[in-house]
Amino acid sequence: MSPTDPVDASLVLSARGLTKSFGSNTVLRGIDLDVRRGQVVALIGPSGSGKTTVLRSLNGLEVPDGGTVAFGASAGSPGGKDLELDFGGAVGKRDIAALRDRSAMVFQHYNLFPHMTVLKNVTEGPVQVQKRPKAEAEADALRLLSRVGLAEKRDAYPFQLSGGQQQRVGIVRALALKPQLLLFDEPTSALDPELVGEVLSVIKELAEEGWTMVIVTHELGFARHVADEVVFMDGGVVVERGPAAEVLGAPQQERTKQFVKRIQHEV
Repeated sequence: MSPTDPVDASLVLSARGLTKSFGSNTVLRGIDLDVRRGQVVALIGPSGSGKTTVLRSLNGLEVPDGGTVAFGASAGSPGGKDLELDFGGAVGKRDIAALRDRSAMVFQHYNLFPHMTVLKNVTEGPVQVQKRPKAEAEADALRLLSRVGLAEKRDAYPFQLSGGQQQRVGIVRALALKPQLLLFDEPTSALDPELVGEVLSVIKELAEEGWTMVIVTHELGFARHVADEVVFMDGGVVVERGPAAEVLGAPQQERTKQFVKRIQHEV
């Protein structure tokens, strides 16, 4: 669904006109993005195109200079009351906290707490931020760790894990928050090549189970097989968007063609 299409009640997220500058460097120049329930959207583009800034804006890790972000009922209905933030006005800490309640980020470099065990890393958010009972959070954590093959690592520390294992813990940590939207920031770029597959297989399983996701990635083959929609960005704007097979297999814009050809040649 493009931003100009009629209202869609299945929308989980609707972002309009996101702008962001860092000093004199304008990173986002009016980004629109819609994500429907159960949809996987892949953001692709060259380094510096603004992909990660979009992702961080959706989670409140960056505060846009302008534009709106709506979640849930607000995203799909003019009368919705879930959450809508207008970054052209006053946005406070409580607003940002509400934004983070609805999404969870999986970082490029894992960002696990080095002084905490795997189990503690996973339960910290649910217990400390969401105020869920410790026993409930631990039961959920162990179920999720088992799901990704890491139940036996519950008492290990991050330095005792491989990069692939750390990233799988990062995914479990995000899932434990039970978000409406999962955000992945180049989840395999920091991994050794032989470890990429184990992380991508977990993400693929999540897609098959119907999780709603936005993924920043350079893995175009993975995006083609997993993403419902691909959004190609360059210079802080959306150059092209559409079904993965079309954008990656038969792009319409010359800049998209150049990028896809270069990435595929590098592979």
